[in-house]
Amino acid sequence: MTNESIPSATRRRRVVVVTGASAGVGRATARAFAREGAAVALLARGVDGLRAAAREVEELGGMALELPTDVADAAAVESAAARAEEVLGPIDVWVNNAMTTVFAPFHTMNADEYRRATEVTYLGTVYGTMAALARMRTRDAGVIVQVGSALAYRAIPLQAPYCGAKHAIRGFTDSLRSELLHEDSGIRLTMVQLPAMNTPQFDWCRTRLPEHPQPVPPIFQPELAAEAIVWATHHHRREIHLARSSVATIWLNKLFPGLGDRYLAKQGFEGQQSAELPFDPDRPSNLYDPVPGDAGAHGSFDDRATGRSWQWWLTRHRAVLGLATAALAIVLVVWTWS
Repeated sequence: MTNESIPSATRRRRVVVVTGASAGVGRATARAFAREGAAVALLARGVDGLRAAAREVEELGGMALELPTDVADAAAVESAAARAEEVLGPIDVWVNNAMTTVFAPFHTMNADEYRRATEVTYLGTVYGTMAALARMRTRDAGVIVQVGSALAYRAIPLQAPYCGAKHAIRGFTDSLRSELLHEDSGIRLTMVQLPAMNTPQFDWCRTRLPEHPQPVPPIFQPELAAEAIVWATHHHRREIHLARSSVATIWLNKLFPGLGDRYLAKQGFEGQQSAELPFDPDRPSNLYDPVPGDAGAHGSFDDRATGRSWQWWLTRHRAVLGLATAALAIVLVVWTWS
């Protein structure tokens, strides 16, 4: 379905905006919302990936609006938001997911590379949130989901731009959340902290590493992240930690940050590189321009990635778990005193 032929009936559907929707977690998230029948505005730079994502959304029962957008351009994001509401109706959900990075020791990067990665990953989230709030505030309703990472708490070597951006997103989000609470706003703001994901970023990010970049194991499939993002739009949670590795990383860093520094100094370099995959150091990167073609949702690590997480099950069922724990405690007290 073309953008111009989308009927006004879409106003009865939930309207969702997903940035970085052409590949990886964004692509999987667009599919997940489509299965709910949502009207999905797809924002990304890569036209090939956007076109393929739109086809998938419509095949799965949703409606798609392709909006080629560089989220580092605030005016372009605002224009995309206006177009989304013009065609699809009032935005109910906005998912800030777009990112890019540079895999390299900090001293080998130049200022323009660092600026660009920060503008896309951090300021892209800020601009998306601005555009969403400008519309949601008039209705005092809506959900904004910031796609975060365990690296928003524990930075690792060779990814200074990405780690810095995710830390910044968490700080920005916490500040804004307090403002919304002060206003008694009906707008909900949540952050989904992801573990290592099997996405195409490792195949097209800019890198100066001697071998192919890889996510730090354990590795999870992007569909798991998409499930958590969609779930977050239906439930009131301040933050969601998707996998046990995310929880462990966050808590170990709170308790033993110095130990984490030393461990990563020894293990964090080789752990982010794979000698098993072919690697061309002159491959094109998506830092400034999209890489042509459709990369899909998955990266090169399907053989090592899982789509399951016990931590995610515990997150979804924490009320039941709490009741079971309380019941067990009562039984133990009664048994002790009987």
